[in-house]
Amino acid sequence: MRTTVVKVGGNELDEPAFLDGLSAAVTAAGGRQVLVHGGGKEISAALERAGLTVQFIEGLRVTTPEAMAIMQQVVCGTINQRVVASLVARGVRALGLSGIDLGLLRCAPHRPGGVDLGRVGVVTAVDADAIRAMLALGWLPVFAPVALGAADGLSYNINADMVAQAIAGALDGAELVFVSNVPGVLLAGQIAPQLDAAAVEAAIATGAISGGMVPKVRAALEALAAGASAARITNLAGFASGGTRIV
Repeated sequence: MRTTVVKVGGNELDEPAFLDGLSAAVTAAGGRQVLVHGGGKEISAALERAGLTVQFIEGLRVTTPEAMAIMQQVVCGTINQRVVASLVARGVRALGLSGIDLGLLRCAPHRPGGVDLGRVGVVTAVDADAIRAMLALGWLPVFAPVALGAADGLSYNINADMVAQAIAGALDGAELVFVSNVPGVLLAGQIAPQLDAAAVEAAIATGAISGGMVPKVRAALEALAAGASAARITNLAGFASGGTRIV
């Protein structure tokens, strides 16, 4: 049975209607699923309340040790447990996790272009056997985007798209589904039904694909290269089969 890795952003997870719709879609889909979520909006709000600077470089949050402590509390605690509770209320055997649990996700510091982002990491290893064991029990793992430093044992902030990509690639034959706030990759105002690597890079070069869609399409391509069988970008309405397929 193929596993579906679902990645959902954090910007709408504080909205009860969206969360209920997500839980309904996941429940209706059934089968083996892994859910990965972000938490951007609520993390930024918590950092601002603590008087800490919110800074992004190339779409990645600069994460000092102080910011990491707050990020971890929000995304692994408040948000993760909210998502799990919504799924459990629908009868799903959801289990809240981060990459620190069982050492499921190990990482190295991420230094794009030599820039020091603090406690920001890139996944280097996924314990796919442990995840498969959970799925075999009928559990639905719900991952917060935090991983364990392979060299130093510290917690690291990982881009949630990258977490989903790494898990989908490690679970050979998995499908990766990005649930966005748009129905797919829009080119000239229309949903592109399918894009290959050449079309993706050409659209990025012309600016037709920009902003937060860039890491999604690239993560989809990298997941496919690592062993995922399919990748799709859609919204809740297209959860079952809609959106843009990346091939």
